[in-house]
Parts: sequence; C-alpha cells; structure tokens
Amino acid sequence: MAQKIVFFDIDGTLYDEDKKLPSATKQAISQLREKGHYVAIATGRAPFLFADLREELQIDTYVCFNGSYVVVDNKVLSKNVLDQKALEKLTEFSAEKEHPLVYMGTDDMKSNIEEHPHIEESMGTLKCYQPGHDANYHIDRDIIQTLLFCTDKEEKEYVERFPEFDFVRWHTLSVDVLPANGSKAVGVEKVIEHLGFNKEDVYAFGDGLNDIEMLKAVENSVAMGNGHDEVKSAAKHVTKHVSEDGIYHGLKMVGLL
Repeated sequence: MAQKIVFFDIDGTLYDEDKKLPSATKQAISQLREKGHYVAIATGRAPFLFADLREELQIDTYVCFNGSYVVVDNKVLSKNVLDQKALEKLTEFSAEKEHPLVYMGTDDMKSNIEEHPHIEESMGTLKCYQPGHDANYHIDRDIIQTLLFCTDKEEKEYVERFPEFDFVRWHTLSVDVLPANGSKAVGVEKVIEHLGFNKEDVYAFGDGLNDIEMLKAVENSVAMGNGHDEVKSAAKHVTKHVSEDGIYHGLKMVGLL
C-alpha cells in the first residue's frame, strides 16, 4: 500500500470529553505509523496547548490555529498573523461592549482583563491553564489568533464590522478570531503540497464545525460518531463515538488498519 497521510483533529476526535487520549486511539496511531503512514494533527488549538499530546504520539507535523500556523517535521511552513490595525480596532470595540479578549501567539496567551467568568468557563473546558493578564500583549507582537468572549447573538456585529477576520465559534461563550479566508483545509493543503502526497492518499478525521471545510476538501474524510450532524453530512464516512474506540474503528473502516 502506498504511504498515506492522516490528519486528526484533537478535541472530540483524539481526545474524549475528559480531554484524555483513549488507549485504543494511542494504539491505533502507533499501528498506523508501523504500517509506514504519515500522521499529522489539524486543530484549532495553539501549539503550546497540545505540546504534551505531540510528544506522547510523536507527531512533528501539525496544522493549528485553524490553519493559520503550519509546521512540517518540526519546521514552520507558514504563519498567518492578525492584522495589527484591525486588531487594535477590535480591542477598542470589544472594550466598549465589555467583551474580554485573549491574545494568542505561538508560545503563550494573555487576556486583556485580569479575570472574567466567561474566560474561566470556556477555557476550563479545554482542561488547560488560564491565561495570565497583559493588556498590551498584542502590541508589536505577532498575534495569530484571538479569543473573543461573547454570545452567538453578539457575534454578528463583529462579523459585519471586521471583514479582515474570520470568526469561528468553539464554545457558547467564545469564538476564535482568525485572519480572513484561512481554515484547516487551507493549512492541510499546504502540508500535502509540501510533502507531495496525491489527493487519493489523504485522510482526515474530525468532529467539530471547524472541521467541515477540511473534511470536504480531502479525498477520504471520516466524521466522529459524537460529531455535529453538519460534520457527519460533510464526511464520506462516519465512525463510532470517540469514547467507543472511534479512531480505531474509523481507520479499520477506511482500510488503513
């Protein structure tokens, strides 16, 4: 069998609801690599929020920040940063609305206010550390993604006002703010082109709304059983729930194990 490349989302795909890696998933990834296939990650997370997972699974190629930051074999392939002037305007506008922000670089994240229950609640679901406070963190620094804390209804005004950005909701209280026209699909395409894989040898697994473009773009797409209905509709195959060895079953389903 020709070498294949498989991209995995993290939350709800590799990680279960408790942000743990099921043992069957770890074993499946190991078997996939033993068979000579190339394993990669495609996530909305920042690189510093899944460093331990990369180490555990020995993965050196990843698309993160929903496609804005791409690393192949531990070398940065592309980096797309937020427009500084537009980010400053977003900062001013969100302050008027009393909506907090968390600025994210490649190595760390800082919030523009000291504490806020919406930050604590949504970041808490990632089971990661809470961001420290630095209102000026975005000044003269490459910010690749910003988290905006507002409701779905409040988000609409931002979408209309800031065409320089894409807004991708990941929590009822929070949206990712990204450079416009980026996506996991765009990042995945850069990796495929760089490594020279044929379209028919590319696979992707995901469960969230930010996975839809990627699943539509790749030749062999698998949605998790716990995924959104829209995600399942976008994929060629639907596997079991992440907690029911969904990755293992999905890889068997498409003939990779």
